[in-house]
Amino acid sequence: MELRHLRYFLALAEELHYGRAAQRLSITQPPLSLNIQQLEASVGAPLFVRNSRGVALTAAGQAFVPAARAALDQVARASREAREVAQGVRGHLQVGFAGTVLYRGLTPILRRFAQEHPSLRLSLREMSSSDQLTELLHDRLDAGFVHTARVPPGCSQILVSRQGFVACLPAGHALARRRTLALGQLAGEPFVLIDREVSPDYHDRLIALCAQHGLEPDTRVALQHWLSVVAAVSQGLGVSLVPEAMRQVGLPGVVFVPLAGDVPVYDTHCLWKTEREAPALAAFLGAVRGIAPALESQL
Repeated sequence: MELRHLRYFLALAEELHYGRAAQRLSITQPPLSLNIQQLEASVGAPLFVRNSRGVALTAAGQAFVPAARAALDQVARASREAREVAQGVRGHLQVGFAGTVLYRGLTPILRRFAQEHPSLRLSLREMSSSDQLTELLHDRLDAGFVHTARVPPGCSQILVSRQGFVACLPAGHALARRRTLALGQLAGEPFVLIDREVSPDYHDRLIALCAQHGLEPDTRVALQHWLSVVAAVSQGLGVSLVPEAMRQVGLPGVVFVPLAGDVPVYDTHCLWKTEREAPALAAFLGAVRGIAPALESQL
C-alpha cells in the first residue's frame, strides 16, 4: 500500500465516478482502476461496487475512508513539520545557563528569541559551567551560557557580557559604608566563595587577586550558586567577592562595595559545538548576537 493508493481511493470515494475522479487526479481511468484494484488486494476486501447508478462504497470502503484521510493528514503534518525544522521556524533546543546570566543577559535574549521565532521551543537547564561543557561535548545541550575563559576544541563562542567583581558584605559590617574598598582591608575576615568545582577559572583568579594584595581568604563556606553566596553573606556567615550583577538580587541585609584598583572581569560566553548546523540553533544564536553588543558595553 502506497500513499498514491490512498489519494486515488479518496478521490473516487468523493466523486463516485471513475471519469471525474481520474480527471481530478490528472490521470486516465485505466491507471486509476489498476491502483484501486491494488489497494483492495492490499486491504483484503472490496472497497467499491459498481451498480446501475455507477460506483458506490462498500461497507468496508465506508470504514476505510476516515482511516485513509487520517493517514494522509498525518503524512502532510509530518512533512510540514520537517520542512519547518529544516527552515528553522520549528524545533526544540536544550540551553544551559550558569551563575549571573539570569541577572545579566539571559532575559533580553530569551525575549528577543521568542518574539522572532514563536514556534521554536527552549528547555532551560541551570548548570555549572563545568557541567555545561560536559553536556555540550556529549551533544546533550545545544548551547550554554558559561563563565570560563577555557573554550574546548571544537566549540565556538560569543562574548555575551562582562562585568567586574564587587565586595559583598553584611549590612552591619564595619566597612559596609565605604565608597570603595581595598582587598587588603578584608584580611582576617571569614569568606564565603563559589565552589571551585562550579567555576574553577574565576575561583582561581579571585584567590590569585587576593594573593596580590597580601590576602589569603579564610574560606569558611563554599557554595554552588552566586545567589547562595549572597544569601550566606546576608546572614552574617562571612564576606565575599561577587559579580556586579548580583546587586540586582534585592536580598536584605547585604551591601555591595566597589573594589579599588584593578579588578578581574567576569565574562559570560555563549558556547556551542561548531559542527552543529541546526537551523533552530542558528536562529537562537542570531538572538544572542543581537543582544550581546549592548550587554558587553555595560562594563
